[in-house]
Amino acid sequence: MQYKAPLIGIIGAMEIETEGLRAQMTDTSEETVSGIRFTKGLLEGFPVVCATCGVGKVAAALCAEAMILHFGVTALLNTGVAGGLAKGLTVGDVVLADFVVQHDMDTSALGDPVGLISGLNIIKIPADKALLDNLTAAAKATGLNTLVGTVASGDLFVARDADKARIAAQFDAAACEMEGAAIGQVAYTNGVPFAVLRAISDGGDGMEFSQFVGLAAKRSVALTREFVKRLGD
Repeated sequence: MQYKAPLIGIIGAMEIETEGLRAQMTDTSEETVSGIRFTKGLLEGFPVVCATCGVGKVAAALCAEAMILHFGVTALLNTGVAGGLAKGLTVGDVVLADFVVQHDMDTSALGDPVGLISGLNIIKIPADKALLDNLTAAAKATGLNTLVGTVASGDLFVARDADKARIAAQFDAAACEMEGAAIGQVAYTNGVPFAVLRAISDGGDGMEFSQFVGLAAKRSVALTREFVKRLGD
């Protein structure tokens, strides 16, 4: 798959999710925009911009908008870790988003369905199919156990069974995190293709996060590198 004048923007929320990518980049230059450090260069020989946005939807949206308007990226990839919600997922498995949703978007008091994004008037934002297909092929090549499903985002670190059950049931979500749907909204609004990949670090209750976040981050980095490598083929 090729884009015109391709430049992929890669966003992770935490340094542990992006440091392994920056370490593999060549011909790099750095620039700070809106307090976020952006590294531009080549990853697996392909032009990318990589940034650690910080935790939460606002930080993610700031980063995504800068990627698009300041750096002119032609596609966005959100990579990192997440809590698993779907049955059968274990630590180290990967969820690839076909849709993203904001589980804490709620104007139901006005008669709207929970999750409806005002202005866009949709609940689930579709990820780019071509990017998703590329991610799926990359995951198969790396041998990772992968599930395609909805990734739910919100400004809440999900650590309670009640929240886990609610998000899974209400949105048929496979994983929960805090940035992907904000990046998806910015990309969708700007007409830029996007994708989200998340390696599972815990069971959506946070209890395993500290122990396994490093393992999950390494797997997300490995899959991201394989994904980018295939873009240049």
